[in-house]
Amino acid sequence: MDPLTISAASGLRSRMESLDMLANNIANASTSGYKADREFYSLYAAPEAEGPISGPDTLPVIERPWTDLSQGEVRSTGNPLDLALQGNGFFSVNGPGGPMYTRAGSFHLSSASQLVTVEGYPVRGEDGNPITLSSATALEVWPDGTVHQDGQTAGQIAVVDFANPASLGKIGHSYFRPAEGSAPPVPATGYEVQQGSLEGSNASGAEAAVRLLSVMRQFEMLQKAAALDSEMNRKAVDEVARVSS
Repeated sequence: MDPLTISAASGLRSRMESLDMLANNIANASTSGYKADREFYSLYAAPEAEGPISGPDTLPVIERPWTDLSQGEVRSTGNPLDLALQGNGFFSVNGPGGPMYTRAGSFHLSSASQLVTVEGYPVRGEDGNPITLSSATALEVWPDGTVHQDGQTAGQIAVVDFANPASLGKIGHSYFRPAEGSAPPVPATGYEVQQGSLEGSNASGAEAAVRLLSVMRQFEMLQKAAALDSEMNRKAVDEVARVSS
């Protein structure tokens, strides 16, 4: 396979990965607490490559996907169990394999009167235990996450942060878990819990759609380049055969 075809094939593969990420962002543009995936392009240099970056030993690749943790738009819902984080931090929940972290605050009360996520994961208090509430009494959640019912403190929702947010890996659409060996979470600072609101996705559907069209055009250009190279090789073979005869 010649250098042009190799480069075109590598470019097509990286654009396919981009299309997958963009399609996922578009699909979750309305998912509460969703954080958009982005791509970081680089060049793969083969070990035998020497000198300036050029030729078949260097190929375009997505070096690594990364998650955009920027703030999503906070919108009011009027539901007292909907909580949004403005600023830093994550809600901590008890997942199937241990603590998980999320910005999606669409909570409800379980049959055991525990505050849980849509998937049924208990929301952790600062002491690490689930928060138990009464379904018959109105509740108030203060900006620091303290929950009050009947004039008494029912618990404080744990809001944590990470020294290196890049160590967080996605689990599903709205949950995160730090990589093994990463520094443990610490209590968050610079945040505010807003009751009766939800943080929306930070994936802009319009932006992702425009980016999707751009990547598709790049994909088509690379396909044409590969086809043109194949046609040039075919003609070269035909010419050699004609001269030889």
